[in-house]
Amino acid sequence: MGTLEGTVALVTGASSGIGEAAALALSERGAAVALAARRADRLAALAGQIEGNGGRALVIEADITEREQAEAAVRRAVDELGRLDTLVNNAGVMLLGPVVDAPVEEWERMISVNVMGLLYCARAALPHLLESAGQEPRRVADMVNVSSVAGRIARSGSGVYNATKHAVGAFSEALRQEVTGKFVRISLVEPGAVATELARHNRPEILETIKQRFEGLEQLQAPDIADAIAYIVARPRHVAVNEMLVRPTQQQS
Repeated sequence: MGTLEGTVALVTGASSGIGEAAALALSERGAAVALAARRADRLAALAGQIEGNGGRALVIEADITEREQAEAAVRRAVDELGRLDTLVNNAGVMLLGPVVDAPVEEWERMISVNVMGLLYCARAALPHLLESAGQEPRRVADMVNVSSVAGRIARSGSGVYNATKHAVGAFSEALRQEVTGKFVRISLVEPGAVATELARHNRPEILETIKQRFEGLEQLQAPDIADAIAYIVARPRHVAVNEMLVRPTQQQS
């Protein structure tokens, strides 16, 4: 029996990359998984894969930057799967470039997804996580917030992305102090360079800069970060992994 049998997880940004891999990893350990993202076709394919492996999955098409949709996603997960033990706040965007003359729309998009979307989901999920933390089978609940090495180190060319991920770190630590005594664990995962779709939405000149920075580097794969997330969630009740920085071996900063 998997260590997460009898529990329910909600993963945002589950249509690709780290979110997709995390949903698979949690399902493999026995959790029923609610899959939230905007691309319903990809979620349906992922749900089919999970169910084909004997798991249980719920597709939730949602844009978490809309508070009502974020709240509805949490509500559906609880209503249709019965409870909520784990929230993986994974949805995020990374739009890099100099601050001078930057498209303000890129800043607004990052703040909407990386900060406000995460906050909306966290607020909606917390009552359910607190309830599950007092119940069998595990008597503990988890919120895993996916940040970045950019949430630790500020770099020229990624100022606003840095700002959003530093915000995630600050929020996570403050919330951890608030609820950890009630056995709701708040964990921060900070990936380094991961080969996902995350960088593809940047402007062409920025993509070239990113390519040059990581040329010759063996990047992480999404399952590497999913392993970290599953490790955190599967710890015994008395063990909390508050923060995990995972970088490619060759990545210096």
